[in-house]
Amino acid sequence: MQLIINVIIKSFFIFGVSLGLVSEVNAEADPKAWNLVKEALFAEREIQEVDFLKIEAPRRAESGAQVPVTYSLNTEVANGVVIKKIYAIVDANPIPLAATYRLSDMLGNFQLSTRVRFETDSFIRIVGESTDGKLYMAKRQIRAAGGCGGMVDGDDAAIRAAAGRIKLIVEESEKSDGIKSAIFNIKHPMRTGLQRDLVSQGYIPAFFINKTVFTYNGKQLLAIDVGVGTSEDPYIKFNFKPAASGVLEVQATDNEGKAFAKQIEVNS
Repeated sequence: MQLIINVIIKSFFIFGVSLGLVSEVNAEADPKAWNLVKEALFAEREIQEVDFLKIEAPRRAESGAQVPVTYSLNTEVANGVVIKKIYAIVDANPIPLAATYRLSDMLGNFQLSTRVRFETDSFIRIVGESTDGKLYMAKRQIRAAGGCGGMVDGDDAAIRAAAGRIKLIVEESEKSDGIKSAIFNIKHPMRTGLQRDLVSQGYIPAFFINKTVFTYNGKQLLAIDVGVGTSEDPYIKFNFKPAASGVLEVQATDNEGKAFAKQIEVNS
């Protein structure tokens, strides 16, 4: 996967310069960007647009660094299609793959809210992969800019000391019927590797959460391969339906090998 990402970065910057995707931050999303991303991630596999996958997000974001999005999967409308994995992709980002979600049966009608980065106006897509290897997609166009690069400042020692602090709570979902909402927030700068230090003007090395795994009573509930397209201080809210009372635990790691964990008791 890292090799694929490296190819995307190199190819996409060449593609972006030729089309003005990176520099023309006021231009509307260019659908041609998807052709390159699709080829890099999925080769020639067929992808079908469907209505059982949806993305809720503002048409115009206040900040390209923090774009709120909600992904959902309606299993009743899916007509027997079982989605095991969802890729979240921002076409015009230097690194388009923002995250990969590995689902479990406990999630039911999957619904997850998070925040992502946009370097320029772009389509955001979720591509669901079914248990039989077929691909399904939903997309939405969003206007936003400047979320992946730019200048950053701050006390690096303090930032690193705070990194990894986790907040984890569980609430009753608005949908009731025993459905819970897990809300996770971890303190982390999520450095993209494309940002410059305000003083030295040099690039700041990538430093980001790369894996987050939620378990319930020791069984995997949701696993996320996290990319730098995820916003600073990653926020995730998702629904699940526990069969009994138990313990929800999250374990996260970053690209420097540091590990963080937290757990909470849940009453069904």
